Amino acid sequence: MSATDHHRIIEAVWRIESARVIAGLTRLTRDVGLAEDFAQEALVAALEQWPQSGVPENPGAWLTATAKRRAIDLFRRNAVAERKHEDLARDLATLEQTVPDLNSNLDDPIGDDLLRLVFISCHPILPAESRAALTLRLLGGLTTPEIARAFLTPEPTIAQRIVRAKRTLAEKHIPFEVPRGLELAARLSSVLEVIYLIFNEGYFATAGDDLMRPTLCEDALRLGRILAELTPDEPEVHGLVALMEIQASRTRARIGLTGEPILLLEQNRAHWDHLLIRRGLTAIDRAHKIGKPRGPYLLQAEIAACHARARTPEETDWPRIVFLYTELAHLTPSPVIELNRAVAVSMVHGPQAALDLVEALATDPSLDRYHLLPSVRADLLLKLNRPTEARTQFELAAALTQNTRERALLLSRGAACQTK
Repeated sequence: MSATDHHRIIEAVWRIESARVIAGLTRLTRDVGLAEDFAQEALVAALEQWPQSGVPENPGAWLTATAKRRAIDLFRRNAVAERKHEDLARDLATLEQTVPDLNSNLDDPIGDDLLRLVFISCHPILPAESRAALTLRLLGGLTTPEIARAFLTPEPTIAQRIVRAKRTLAEKHIPFEVPRGLELAARLSSVLEVIYLIFNEGYFATAGDDLMRPTLCEDALRLGRILAELTPDEPEVHGLVALMEIQASRTRARIGLTGEPILLLEQNRAHWDHLLIRRGLTAIDRAHKIGKPRGPYLLQAEIAACHARARTPEETDWPRIVFLYTELAHLTPSPVIELNRAVAVSMVHGPQAALDLVEALATDPSLDRYHLLPSVRADLLLKLNRPTEARTQFELAAALTQNTRERALLLSRGAACQTK
């Protein structure tokens, strides 16, 4: 096996195991930055040793044991944490005698540690962009350059965000624990927000030459599925997973051969991934069986399910979508939700009824730079046979988006208005 093959294997192992290794170390050191340093040292040791000794039978356990040895060495040198040293040594001895089942994550300490790591990475004390970067680093196993590429952000900026985030968690003495009661609900909301932020950036790239960044979608889905297994009684977690599964099912149909976007109602539904759709619908069922009131992610998942269940665009249950958007707007008032609701209203009550709603939203300053407002308005004007006004709105929308593919589509739709 070549050195390249070994590096590829180690990289794959790291992506799978790093979160569990860091989570276990964070529980012991109570410092996420220190835990990541030890985990990185174990990774370096693997890169040095595995090409000669071969990949161990349980690489995750090997990485964990190696990292803990480094931790013990540090505490010995510093002689500042004698009790911690004894705990670590005892834990390491136990670890070496019994190989842990790292695939089990429901009732064992590894699963608990992962859940704690999710909550500390997504702590609301951190800015949203820092939460996303730290989560991808600690739970997704991505390097700083990979995160920078994913968000089209300079590497030094991402590095600073991660360093500041770890420093803040240490300085504020954020406990490495899963919150309980009312605090759990508040913190869980932050966790779901971060995961959906990562997914959305992958699904609707805000800038750049590509419409999507599929690896970000895959990372978010993986985090969501882990969280759903760790918190089986939280319907909003299943709702978010369902929403992401169903949206991800359309990935192949969303982009044409030359990378151009294809609108939802124009997609070839044979290209939708029906396995992901089934997984999404199953997640919705799991959420309903819990028996709690549905929240915003479950409502959005049910809207996505209305599209997924329709074999053709004409079969779409638009009245139910309007109903669900109305409930969603009542639960979490937002001009963006109202804009989406207006689109559904146009399919039920016609474009003029929807345009009246959109015109009312145009006075909301939060939508001043939101390119989908003029884009929706343009669609409605076109349906009302007002092509000149529609073209102006398409061009305005194109000027506001930073995504090259989306801009090209909007300009082409604007140009097509001339022939109407």
